[in-house]
Amino acid sequence: MTDDVQAPPESDKRPRHLAGDDVGIVRPREFTHPGPFAFMSGQTIQGFTLRYETYGALNATRDNAVLICHALSGDHHCAGWHSESDAKPGWWNNLIGPGKAVDTRRFFVVCANVLGGCQGSTGPSSADPATSRPYGINFPFVTIRDMVRSQKLLLDHLGVAELHAVLGGSMGGMTSMMFAMEYPHFTRRQIIMASTANESAQAIAFNEVGRQAIMQDPAWNHGDYPRDGGPRVGLAIARMMAHITYLSDAGMDRKFGRRKRDSAGGESYTFDAQFEVESYLRHQGESFINRFDANSYLYITRAIDQFDAASVAGSLEQAFAPVAAESLVVGFTSDWLFPPEQNREIALALLRAGRRASYAELSTDLGHDSFLLESEALYALVRGFLERSEGYVFDFTI
Repeated sequence: MTDDVQAPPESDKRPRHLAGDDVGIVRPREFTHPGPFAFMSGQTIQGFTLRYETYGALNATRDNAVLICHALSGDHHCAGWHSESDAKPGWWNNLIGPGKAVDTRRFFVVCANVLGGCQGSTGPSSADPATSRPYGINFPFVTIRDMVRSQKLLLDHLGVAELHAVLGGSMGGMTSMMFAMEYPHFTRRQIIMASTANESAQAIAFNEVGRQAIMQDPAWNHGDYPRDGGPRVGLAIARMMAHITYLSDAGMDRKFGRRKRDSAGGESYTFDAQFEVESYLRHQGESFINRFDANSYLYITRAIDQFDAASVAGSLEQAFAPVAAESLVVGFTSDWLFPPEQNREIALALLRAGRRASYAELSTDLGHDSFLLESEALYALVRGFLERSEGYVFDFTI
């Protein structure tokens, strides 16, 4: 299946706080698990907090919940607005809301900032109760399974008896996959977008360069830095480089080409930003350091690198054997970070394991981030998969 994925038009970027197809003004909540929590590494913390948001209402049978799983740099705020002065809504506002693909009139939508994150959930920047100082790199190593187990505790707290679906892109796709593997009788459907069952050496290499940019910044100080300080230069460089992997050559050329900034004039023999693409990447780096913690970046990229769905079972087919969820896997033609063949392999392994699975591939030149942008075909896929009758499987060719 193909479609041209488009970036939102300028008219759709203005605040629409009370528009009929938006969830409106929302507020984050916090769930605190009081007891000890043991990580896969064997390390333990005395409780944790997850910041989350919900949209819609849980039904009487408590089985209409849809869990949204965010990517590396995402968070719990995936739809709606935090205030009337917000410049932008939640990161997946185009997908979630009344009458949208994930219809909040029908579903109870939940999204949490992952364990190890820095947007209100417990992570390296949180205070260690034993010292009253930030954990820093004394925080336990986090895996995708740890993230899933902590979010299952949140869903139990909310009274969810069964997930109608779990969905996400990139790291969120890994989280979705793990939910279906870890809690097969709790998860009825899963949607995996622009993801992989395990990263390639190239993807791991990009993450390692980002981590080294952070750790080689003197301000990192072995992970011990003040909340308003730290390796800002290293984190900005890590974000700039990672952001390139989220785009595509064709998309960047169409958006920027070799156009120079208006202020650059003719030839300029300096190292100031001359090209528009340079200015864009510098802006991405600067905006990122104002909302993300460097240690969380280290922890979460390491969790992504270590994710290997087949590692324990020996093969993907064996790993997917317990899965009971019906699955939809979506790849994007211009995604070179987690390319279509890696997404297709997930669907094929599910089918070889005897699971119900479908695969769709959308044509776009916007790269890895295509799952976040405007696409009527993607909306139709998600809506159809979530709302169709049980047992009906999409007829896509793999």
